[in-house]
Amino acid sequence: MPVKKPKKEIKETEEKYYEAVGRRKTATARARIKLGVKKEEITVNGKNFTEYFKSKEQLEIVRSPFVKTGIAAFSVTLKVMGGGLQAQADASRHAISRALVLAQPELKIVLKTVDFLTRDPRKKERKKPGLKGARRAPQWSKR
Repeated sequence: MPVKKPKKEIKETEEKYYEAVGRRKTATARARIKLGVKKEEITVNGKNFTEYFKSKEQLEIVRSPFVKTGIAAFSVTLKVMGGGLQAQADASRHAISRALVLAQPELKIVLKTVDFLTRDPRKKERKKPGLKGARRAPQWSKR
């Protein structure tokens, strides 16, 4: 009988990461977090997050879960799609917060009190037949 060779050994050098999905309007963000990294590093769609989000407000929104929890050493990879930049920033915050809860369940209390774990369900209302928009009726004419 022939001797079977062992299959290639899989290297287990990859660090453990936590993944979660966040949503807002039509924007979706998938976050992968590695904790315990030497410095703060956030990547969005292959770019540094300061290049992707231009507004100072959007940068603060994405970084806010780490500011509220006091975590300084982390690495985040975000994949965002759909919606505008503001909705993508909010979706990213939601995804990061959910991933942090997976990593450290004791952070749930802190993140829930500042409303980072609540998904904002508001979406654009659809246009109805016979109307000009979602609710706007055609102008009434007397004659």
